Amino acid sequence: MNKQEQGLTIAGKTYRSRLLVGSGKYRDLEQTREATEASGAEIITVAIRRVNIGQDPNAPSLLDVVPPTKYTILPNTAGCYNAEDAVYTLQLARELLNGHKLVKLEVLGNEKTLFPNMPETLKAAEILVKDGFDVMVYCSDDPVQAKMLEDIGCAAIMPLASLIGSGMGILNPWNLSLIIEQSSVPVIVDAGVGTASDAAIAMELGCDGILMNTAIAGAKDPIRMARAMKLAVEAGREAFLAGRIPRKFAASPSSPMAGRIA
Repeated sequence: MNKQEQGLTIAGKTYRSRLLVGSGKYRDLEQTREATEASGAEIITVAIRRVNIGQDPNAPSLLDVVPPTKYTILPNTAGCYNAEDAVYTLQLARELLNGHKLVKLEVLGNEKTLFPNMPETLKAAEILVKDGFDVMVYCSDDPVQAKMLEDIGCAAIMPLASLIGSGMGILNPWNLSLIIEQSSVPVIVDAGVGTASDAAIAMELGCDGILMNTAIAGAKDPIRMARAMKLAVEAGREAFLAGRIPRKFAASPSSPMAGRIA
């Protein structure tokens, strides 16, 4: 097996699944558990400001249905709008998760678009990397800023495909391809995937993985959609490794004319 066919390696740990999923927006914790299992995901992202993972000992904990013994918990900074709040949130997560280092950084620009605030993201990333965190970072699809985050030392670059929760799919495959081409760390599409075909396209472009939440949790049947996304990510990766035929404006018969019998 060559290196490309191996699993997804982030911060020195290799995962079989290239699908990462969120833990919010489900009907209840039981549905969260069922959808997570159906997705085959091994990395589960958790909004520390919104989900109980031990902050409230008197309330049900997400960790009861997605235990750290089975999944890699990826605390994120959803709801943070500046570097200071993001850094504090992840330092709190590290305490709650007994020194856990792998985190997802997202610093938002405004409540309407949830587009990343890149100056604050860069500032927070630098602080967190220096503090010993393995930082997976949500960012714009700007190749220049993506490279800056990699140079800071981020463990994975996570450009948006389109706005968070929009389901619009990949709006700028060219920028995404440029980021993939230049990156030596995993590139994981984060935000905007709406259905299985979006996930397959992202993987066919050469993305190392996809993180999604709304596309699964917001579906009419989240469990079935989780299975569909699992298959789409696997199919897209296989297609990327297989190497698609080039696009061209001329037809090419499936049965060659050369050497025909009659």
